[in-house]
Amino acid sequence: MNKYKAAMLLLTTTFFWGVTFTVVKQAVESVDVFVFLAQRFLLAFALILPIGLYKGKRIDGATVVRGSIMGVFLFGAYAFQTVALLYTSASNTGFLTGLNVVIVPLLAALVLRERVSAGVKFAVVLSVIGLLLLCGNGSWQLNRGDVLAAVCAVCVSLHLICTGEFVRRSDFYWLTVVQLGVVALLSYSGALIRGKDVMVWYPHLIVPLLVCSIIATVFAFLVQTSMQRYISHTNTALIFCTEPVFAALYAWLVLDERLGVYGYVGALCILGGMLISILPEKTPIQQA
Repeated sequence: MNKYKAAMLLLTTTFFWGVTFTVVKQAVESVDVFVFLAQRFLLAFALILPIGLYKGKRIDGATVVRGSIMGVFLFGAYAFQTVALLYTSASNTGFLTGLNVVIVPLLAALVLRERVSAGVKFAVVLSVIGLLLLCGNGSWQLNRGDVLAAVCAVCVSLHLICTGEFVRRSDFYWLTVVQLGVVALLSYSGALIRGKDVMVWYPHLIVPLLVCSIIATVFAFLVQTSMQRYISHTNTALIFCTEPVFAALYAWLVLDERLGVYGYVGALCILGGMLISILPEKTPIQQA
C-alpha cells in the first residue's frame, strides 16, 4: 500500500462523512433522533462484532473500560450532531463539527499538559471569527443547532484524544466493537426514555441506514486506522479538513443550502484555522 492509495481511501472516507450530514438531516425529519441512532449503531455493531471475533486479539477488562469511555464520547458526538441538524443547516453543522481539529490541541494542553503553539492560538482566534460570521451573520446570535454542533466538536475532540491514548495499549478491533456497542446501547436507552419503539421498520430509511452504518461507521473506522499506518498524522488531519467542504457541497446540491457572503467568509476562516492548527512549527535555526 503506497501513500497515494492510502490518501485516496482516507479522502473517500471523508467524502462519505461529509455526505452523511445531509443524509442524516433528511432522515431525522421523519423519525426520532435516538431511534435513528439506535438502528444505525445496532446495525454497525452487528457488522463489526464478527470482524472483532475473527481479527481481534484477546479482550480484557481494561479494553472494555477504555472502549466504553470512547463510546460515551462518541455517543455524545453523534447525539449532539444529530439533534443539531434539526435546528441548523447541514453546512453549518459540518463546519462546526470540523472545529475539533482546532479544539484537540487545546484539550490536549489541558488534559495532557501539552504546550499550545502560537499557530494553534492564532487558529482559535480565526475559527471563532469564522464561527460568528458563519452562524451569527457577524453577531453573537447563534441558534440552538449551532451551539449543539459546537458541543459535538468538543465531544469529537475528546474521543480523538482518548483514541490516540488507548489504541496504543489495547486491541483496535475490540476497542471499535466495544465503543460502537456502547453507542448503540446509549442510543437505544435514549429512545426508550423518550417512549419510542426502536424495533420499527421504516422502509424509507433503509438507504440512509445502510450508508451511515456500513460506509460511514464500519468502513470508515477500519479505513482510518489501517491507512494511518502509511500516511502521517499531519497529512491525515489535512485530508479530514475537507469533510465540512464535502458537507457544504452536498447540502448545496441536494438541499439547495446557501451560506451567503458572511457564511462563505466564515467557512473559509474556520477552514483556514483548521489548516493552520495542523501545520508543523518552524524550529529556529541554531547558530554553529
